[in-house]
Amino acid sequence: MGLLDIFRRSPDAGARSPAAWPVAATGMSIATTPEQLEQFLREGGGAETMSGEYVTPRTAMGIAAVYRCVTLISGAVATMPLHLKRRVDERTRQDASDHPLWEVLRRRPNRWQTPSQFRRQIQSQALFRGMGYAMKVRSGKSVVALIPLHPDRVRTEQIADYSLEHVYTRTDGSQITIPQRDMFNLVGMSLDGVRGLSVLTCARETIGAAIAMRSHGATLFRNGTSLGGVLKHPGKLGTDGQETLRASLEAYRGTENAGKNLILEEGMAYERLGMSNADAEFIASRAFEDKHIYMFFGVPPHMAGDTTGSTSWGSGIEMQTLGFQAYTLEDWLTTWEETITRDCLDGEDPKLFPWFNRAAAVKNDIKTRTASYSAGRAGGWLSKNDIRGFENMNPIEGGDDYDAPLNSNVKPDAAGDEDAANGSGGKDPDVPPKR
Repeated sequence: MGLLDIFRRSPDAGARSPAAWPVAATGMSIATTPEQLEQFLREGGGAETMSGEYVTPRTAMGIAAVYRCVTLISGAVATMPLHLKRRVDERTRQDASDHPLWEVLRRRPNRWQTPSQFRRQIQSQALFRGMGYAMKVRSGKSVVALIPLHPDRVRTEQIADYSLEHVYTRTDGSQITIPQRDMFNLVGMSLDGVRGLSVLTCARETIGAAIAMRSHGATLFRNGTSLGGVLKHPGKLGTDGQETLRASLEAYRGTENAGKNLILEEGMAYERLGMSNADAEFIASRAFEDKHIYMFFGVPPHMAGDTTGSTSWGSGIEMQTLGFQAYTLEDWLTTWEETITRDCLDGEDPKLFPWFNRAAAVKNDIKTRTASYSAGRAGGWLSKNDIRGFENMNPIEGGDDYDAPLNSNVKPDAAGDEDAANGSGGKDPDVPPKR
């Protein structure tokens, strides 16, 4: 059977009744009966919340806070440079560009996706469903392609030998079993060590409330009336008076007439209508639900566009951004690196390892980059060509020399010999050299 045959209907599958088709997965269960199918179609593939709203990835992405959190995390993972490195010795690392996996990770994971598209899709699925799947295509022992599979069509179980088994439901309703060795399986936080915990499941009530409030607000705009103020008359205004008043008010419409003083007759008074307590509470409730969504995804509010309560764009905001990189983003980057090592390298060469270049997180911050380069030059652990390489610039003649640190009288060699830099001559630095 060819690789792509698993996605096609097998000749002996025969005609199946709709009741036997596993049309979709809700959570970890698959609809196989008419009753389950009816429920799935009614709920849109999601689960009903206490607010009465059904939460699915599509409905959740209609909430701005959810959309921004998902695109922020998945986008950061997708655009972070991913390398395949080889340990040459204890101190030397080099790009393993001769390995087949390099092409998969850096250029073409499959025939229709770019590396950033692939990582963005798998990361988004891991956020929404707790797990991201891709079937491995091999040439010999090496992985040469990764085919993403929708997590709603995959059921993962741990079998008797403690390995994992993945049952994939094809579009025609037939199923195939994919062993652990043939599946790339990105798992988020897990309570049983097998199935990832979906953020969508944990935040279902919060997201459902946000969807309900959005729908309620839209209904108010469609059916409600919003007035800026009212005109009060001490008596009863006749039909002719109403027409005269309406005609005079027309002269105050438009931006060019903003700020003009209104002349009132017959003892009339103008009273401005402010925001009601119910309106203010409704707006506050929407902001409150947004903050809960940020917490579920581990995203600082200002990175999702919510600057309420942020007094400035100073050190406080900067520390929140660093906190996102250190705790939320680093968690996922480490998970990706370990999953690639486990599922794509299979222990074939212990000297190979994937590595995300975290320094790219500050590539748009030229002040931080230049300060880091200056420290490296002054400390003797970066050369001019090292820095030019980081900036994707060609090397220059004489740029491989390392300057001696300011507190050292000995110039380090081109390899950045730390022993020479501290003047120990390769001996124990705690023992002073003989004079």
